Amino acid sequence: MNNDILSQKEIDALLSSNDEALKVSDDLDDEDKDLLGEIGNICMGSAATALSKLINQKVSITTPKVKVTTLDELKKTFEVPNISIEVRFIKGLGGANLLVLKVPDAGIIADLMMGQKGDRKVMELSEIEMSAVSEAMNQMIGTAATSMASMFKREVNISPPNAFLWDNKAQRLSNVIEEGEKVVHVAFKLKVGSLVDSEIMQLFPIETAQSIIDAMNQNYRGSQNENEAAAEDPAPANDGIKEKTDEKEDPQKDEVLVDKAQFMPLHDCSPKGNERNIDLILDVPIEISAILGRTTKTIKEILDLNNGSLIKLDKLVEEPVDILVNGKMVAQGEVVVVNENFGVRITNIVSNAERVKGLKDK
Repeated sequence: MNNDILSQKEIDALLSSNDEALKVSDDLDDEDKDLLGEIGNICMGSAATALSKLINQKVSITTPKVKVTTLDELKKTFEVPNISIEVRFIKGLGGANLLVLKVPDAGIIADLMMGQKGDRKVMELSEIEMSAVSEAMNQMIGTAATSMASMFKREVNISPPNAFLWDNKAQRLSNVIEEGEKVVHVAFKLKVGSLVDSEIMQLFPIETAQSIIDAMNQNYRGSQNENEAAAEDPAPANDGIKEKTDEKEDPQKDEVLVDKAQFMPLHDCSPKGNERNIDLILDVPIEISAILGRTTKTIKEILDLNNGSLIKLDKLVEEPVDILVNGKMVAQGEVVVVNENFGVRITNIVSNAERVKGLKDK
């Protein structure tokens, strides 16, 4: 009978192991994963724009899928070879960030960066190709860090990126993340023109994920406090306006009646579960660009350019220019000059149906 009775020490050990299992399974809840996916989507959207400028191709990085796993488990599912670029956050956030791309996709990007057509399928990268794709990924991850800084309203600095080829499953996947350490795995759909339809992965430790979530929540709470303070004490601003108006009364001028602007109510189309997450990113700046036209040239042709050279674009003079938001076309317009600055007057808004169709085609 005594052999069937657990000692207090054994009971404590069992409870401790159950608590540890609970901690592992509860690293991130669904709301945290949704938030990380939204932040990743914005940052990688900016990275896609940076890559598009480098290779002169339409690039889209969308549809993030977030899960918690370990590097050991990921390595079992990876096909080799891959190219990875790793950075450490040295200010603003904690931990590290790892970007992983399949070598055949990296080869196409490198080919495009060197002025070629990107139609070569490679399983090995030469030294110059490795250098080219490392620079592309460097630009992407730097742009993503800048987007984070804008979202969090704090300075975010990263270490110099470390790029390496991962072509052996026995090889370490990261120099700063332990093999058995739990990581957040965010997989994005990557499309480069009609040349690449694949996946790019972003990996970071739980420590970094929590640092990102905390930074976003702090920024959100700070914005709420500012709005509440402004709503509670509007009187000083109104009194000041009234005093100035009284001082500058001029009976010779016609009175101007000013009514409060009336707006149609906005309809909330967002799912109820995502209201908080959407509020967090409402004040995030996004990039708007107008595409006058495109062309493709070899590196030799670019090196031959000099003052007075003409570059012919693929659009006619009367054709509308495309207006893109984070790399996605939302409208068309015509070029105008406003106070000696170029501008674009919108002439056509892309309909919701056309936008959905465009997303499906990507």
